[in-house]
Amino acid sequence: MNRSERRTRKKKKKIWIILLILFLLIGGASYFWFDQFKAGQSLAGEKPGNGEEDIFNAPEPQYGEINILLLGSDARPDENEGRSDSLMIGHYNQDTKELKTVSVMRDIYVDIPGHGKHKMNAAYSLGGPELVRQTIKENFGLDIHYYAEVNFDGFPKMVDVVAPDGIEVDIPYRMSHGINMTLEPGVQRLHGEELLGYVRFRHDSKSDFGRVERQQEALAKLKSEATSLHSLMSLPKLLGMADSYVKTNLDKKTMLSIGKGLLSNKDSGIESMRLPIDGSFDENQRIPGVGQVLTIDFEENSKALNDFLSSESSTSTSTDKNSETNNDTE
Repeated sequence: MNRSERRTRKKKKKIWIILLILFLLIGGASYFWFDQFKAGQSLAGEKPGNGEEDIFNAPEPQYGEINILLLGSDARPDENEGRSDSLMIGHYNQDTKELKTVSVMRDIYVDIPGHGKHKMNAAYSLGGPELVRQTIKENFGLDIHYYAEVNFDGFPKMVDVVAPDGIEVDIPYRMSHGINMTLEPGVQRLHGEELLGYVRFRHDSKSDFGRVERQQEALAKLKSEATSLHSLMSLPKLLGMADSYVKTNLDKKTMLSIGKGLLSNKDSGIESMRLPIDGSFDENQRIPGVGQVLTIDFEENSKALNDFLSSESSTSTSTDKNSETNNDTE
């Protein structure tokens, strides 16, 4: 065998070794992904309800800007319809890779298409995510493109996967009423069940306004945890759990695009605002058969919302519009 033949044989051997290593790596990664995905499904258990996707007649996103309706659902086995316990709008810009959130107060007195005037959170029980989408469009002029509905039964388990060491918060006072637990004041790390209690507590002087602040705080910190190396390794398990606990019409391509964008811009925080903005509402009005409501200036709030979501808006602008704006980058 001459020198040229020996070199050729060595090259072929190296190629086969490289191909074998690649095959083993891909096979191992695929097995790990599938195993962790199934583990997440096992942790979640059976998908609640019939698992059917809700009707959602949304327009196609334009200009690379996506609006997602984020619903926290308190669905229970003995209820035909769950209650919309929290309502947020996630706004993702595919060009800047920035994420913004808008918290919509559930007691805003709005026109619900086909049902007259009610509190904002009544839209969900009357017609699910689609009627919430219509109500936001009718009252604020904003198009929503997708929805994601999270069942609160699954929220604690998903939090514990994303942040196994918990989320650090500074609890200002003792919290207990209405959350089936007691949270003592002070800086501490909250795990899934405790964090759910923290973001749902509303029996203090700030009522729902304080709860919105805590929801925005928790979301910003969870976003930071979600882009860590640990969470990337836990992603298959998280997706397996989400398959049972999250109902959404987001397609996998769009989810992947948003996920990649957030990872590439992981050091960026979340800008957030609240509707109604400060100085634009009256919280002392009581409507017979409806209860205490927030009557708001829709023109002022719609303009503030449009300014906030505009790609030209700055953090200082949104802060001026609403003192509740949270730019936490932890």
